[in-house]
Amino acid sequence: MSTDLKSTNKLSVNTMRILIVEDENKTSAYLLKGLTECGFSAEVANDGEEGLFQATQYHYDLIILDVMLPKLDGWSIIKKIRSIKPDMRVLFLTAKDDVEDKVKGLELGADDYLIKPFAFSELLARIRSLLRRSTVQQSNIITRADLTIDLLKHKATRQSTRLDLSPKEFALLSFLAKHPGEVLSRTLIAERVWDINFNSDTNVVDVAIRRLRQKVDDPFEVKLIHTIRGVGYVFEEH
Repeated sequence: MSTDLKSTNKLSVNTMRILIVEDENKTSAYLLKGLTECGFSAEVANDGEEGLFQATQYHYDLIILDVMLPKLDGWSIIKKIRSIKPDMRVLFLTAKDDVEDKVKGLELGADDYLIKPFAFSELLARIRSLLRRSTVQQSNIITRADLTIDLLKHKATRQSTRLDLSPKEFALLSFLAKHPGEVLSRTLIAERVWDINFNSDTNVVDVAIRRLRQKVDDPFEVKLIHTIRGVGYVFEEH
């Protein structure tokens, strides 16, 4: 990877997470190395079942998906992803180069379709384009159950009651609410909300969550922020 490519393509704010679903070890290692060097946080799933599990259980900003995979093919994976996470960005990266296959992939909901062999620079350009598009399309208003978050006005309310949140509490609540039903690890929360990689033994996230719950959950019957023991937190209506 050339130095100028790395320096010009690193993301300056908050590391974007990418899941690579690819069974060919050489290709997945190449993608993992290249994306990491360009500032992304990348992970690999080596078969379709593992890829589907990770894609639906954890948070990623984009998924790079092969079609021909062991255990479960890419067509089946994207159908399931679209039923659970309709806004997830998915880029097919596959050797299936027939026009019919490309049309099928796009009709199933892929945001882009790139054929192997490929130039990493082109893949990177497409990834960045999809992520920019995703950011632009995000709504400024988040509504979950009886909670409303106005990102522009920096205001959050539950049952029309204004929540008195600090800037970090507002950022934490917004991040949780943007990913309902997804288990978010403490490390990911620390990276996204504080933009710092905290030591694994720190309890800063737990303390912040506890304070946030006092304002967001304790005064109300329906609880929204839940602990997944040993993993992290999930935002959902219980």
